[in-house]
Amino acid sequence: MNIKYSQTNKRMLYNSEYHENHKRPWTQEDLVYLCKMYEVMDKHSLSLALGRTHSTLLTKVYMLRKKGLFDHYKMMDETNI
Repeated sequence: MNIKYSQTNKRMLYNSEYHENHKRPWTQEDLVYLCKMYEVMDKHSLSLALGRTHSTLLTKVYMLRKKGLFDHYKMMDETNI
């Protein structure tokens, strides 16, 4: 297991063992989980829970907020997905 980190911000780089959802489409369940847990969990743990890189999470949250969808997914009831 060879884990590499970026030199600038010390984030874990892509690793197929930890980022199994890399380049896969986001499910509605993933988006709800991301938005609900984004301000609760640390970003490293959240990225591992979703199987995505740290940078991917930051980019997805930025895009959801830009489109006005972050709060929409955050308020969704997980039982109705």
